[in-house]
Amino acid sequence: MAGSQQRQQLLFLYLGNSNLEAAVVGWSFYDGTGKKKFEAAGEAQEPPYKSVLDAMLDGWRVLQVPTLRAPQIGREYQVDYLDFEFVLEKLEAIDG
Repeated sequence: MAGSQQRQQLLFLYLGNSNLEAAVVGWSFYDGTGKKKFEAAGEAQEPPYKSVLDAMLDGWRVLQVPTLRAPQIGREYQVDYLDFEFVLEKLEAIDG
């Protein structure tokens, strides 16, 4: 097949709050091109971007923003999932 095809990369960024400029506190990266390995918080010292806005400035498209929920009284100290999850996408060309 002549030309190039595109493959999807997904970046999950977890922020400290719902502001697009808030600091990243966790992340996961999935590469459909096969060029880069899976990466998650804890595997690297620094997140790939400081904020969602920084990722957008680098060409990432926001696919999902978090649903804001009212705080649940009495659950402040219970372990739960991270509330402020943003899902971003970038399409990368591959030879094909």
